[in-house]
Amino acid sequence: MSDIFEQDIYDDTEDLSSLEDGYTSDDRGSENFVFPKDLYRLKLDYSCEGVYATAPEGLSVKAGERVIVPTRYGSDLAVNLGRANCPVGIKPSDVVQIVRVADQHDLEHAAELKEREKLAFNTFREKVAYHHLDMKLVAVHFLVGEQKALFFFSSDNRVDFRELVKDLVSVFKMRIELRQIGVRDESRITGGLGVCGRPYCCHAISDKLRPVSIRMAKEQNLSLNSMKISGQCGRLLCCLSYEYDWYAEARKKLPNEGIRLFYDGTNFRVTEVNPITSMVKMSGEDGRLLEVNANRFVREGNRWKIGN
Repeated sequence: MSDIFEQDIYDDTEDLSSLEDGYTSDDRGSENFVFPKDLYRLKLDYSCEGVYATAPEGLSVKAGERVIVPTRYGSDLAVNLGRANCPVGIKPSDVVQIVRVADQHDLEHAAELKEREKLAFNTFREKVAYHHLDMKLVAVHFLVGEQKALFFFSSDNRVDFRELVKDLVSVFKMRIELRQIGVRDESRITGGLGVCGRPYCCHAISDKLRPVSIRMAKEQNLSLNSMKISGQCGRLLCCLSYEYDWYAEARKKLPNEGIRLFYDGTNFRVTEVNPITSMVKMSGEDGRLLEVNANRFVREGNRWKIGN
């Protein structure tokens, strides 16, 4: 998560850097960390944030049960999605311990807070208009485990909301925390359908997805048209990372587009490489266009040649 939790023809003049998240390597996870045997995958309903947790000795937690768990904002309610046998993209510090299974009182309290959140949504908007602030409210959440309200908003600029917080405290009589979130986090919270017709990956699958870069699109021979490789959030599609490792490994055994080699008495230039079909297209100086199986290419030092 970020801080809260930040034409069909290829146009090589288009600046695609704004589609990236500002980093291209995945620094999450720890190869040497041995995860606990009884590790649970939890989810916070209001933000779709994933939480990994262990249970105290003697406590049995079933899939679908609600539990009280410490979060970065305070003690709150989360739903147990089940055991995490192969956790991906997490660090040891991401693992917390479940406090207890939520009882009927906790569930009733959560339902009451849900109704209060609807009223708080309107109150927040009124206060924002009064203070003439450029803020778009995304979500409101009242913690179940303590007296605290969270307001998540988006804005194109930094916002001085100190006076707004004072007003909100006077209305709700509890701790108030405002968090400015980015476009990816906004999509994660609100949800929606992607170009594939399925729910957003960040909303329905996991918030701990691999960072995506333009290189991933290039490796998969995808159009570098920003309209085709970006999601509704305006950033690169999360799914670009799903098959990237396979493409990157497959390309190591294939020649690159643009290289030149001598074959059948003519100089050829590789124009297209398809890792899926393992076919390589070449254009010859004599006008011939050939499609050769990648298995026939042999690398000798830094040069490629076509064998029999």
